[in-house]
Amino acid sequence: MIQVNLDFADEKFREVLRQEIEKAMGDVVRKNQLPPMLTRKELMEFLRISQTKASELLNRPDFPVFREAGVLIPTHRLIEWIDLNTRWLESNSKYFEKVI
Repeated sequence: MIQVNLDFADEKFREVLRQEIEKAMGDVVRKNQLPPMLTRKELMEFLRISQTKASELLNRPDFPVFREAGVLIPTHRLIEWIDLNTRWLESNSKYFEKVI
C-alpha cells in the first residue's frame, strides 16, 4: 500500500515537473522570438497593457527607450528593466506577504 502512494506521488511529481519545464521552455522560445527592438505596439502586446500604461512607462526616466528613430524599446534592456523592478518590488514592498 505504501508503494502505491509513492508511485502516485512519484507520478504527480513528474507531471508537475513536466509542466514547469514546458512552461519555462515556452518562455525561452517566446523571448528568443522577440525582435531586438520593440515598437510601442509590440511593447503593449508583450506586456499586455493599454496605451495609457504604455505612455506612462515610456515617459519614466528609468525606462529603456530609444527615441532617435521614433519610439523603440531595446528588448534585452526591457527584460533587464523588468527583472530589476521585480526584485525591487519584492524587497521593498510587503504586498506579497499579505497575500500569503
